[in-house]
Amino acid sequence: MKPTLNLNDEDGAAIVEFALILPLFLALLFGIIEFSLLLYNQHVITNACREGARAGIVMRDPRVSDAQIKDVIDKYADKYLVTFGTSSSWIPGDPFIDPPDPFIDPPGVRTGIQPGSPLTVTITFDYDFLVLPKLKFGPIDSKLRAKTIMKME
Repeated sequence: MKPTLNLNDEDGAAIVEFALILPLFLALLFGIIEFSLLLYNQHVITNACREGARAGIVMRDPRVSDAQIKDVIDKYADKYLVTFGTSSSWIPGDPFIDPPDPFIDPPGVRTGIQPGSPLTVTITFDYDFLVLPKLKFGPIDSKLRAKTIMKME
């Protein structure tokens, strides 16, 4: 007896289709997660910059120092930034948890500065992706930047 070929047999077709689609689905899912975290952290960096500038412009005698402004920024970022390090506090030199790097202009003690003078706070933060850098999709800039200019009170 001659064996017959059944072309309508679809056993295993769903598994093959799923295996073909799964990598694309996972790439899309991780891409959504990566860029959502990136946008959230950009929002946090912007707010930390605003909080630092606000602390620096408030009228008091003596005016706050650069170290106090950096402390306000670090506390805000420590509380809200989403990093996947090993601790919830900044550890100097830890590659996973690195505090934002603020630049304050004018630097130093701001005594004698007239109300209405601008105070500029600029923050740069190195964001670490979870998956994308390991896949080598190309040059991805992982530096988040925020700049706030406020007038002294």
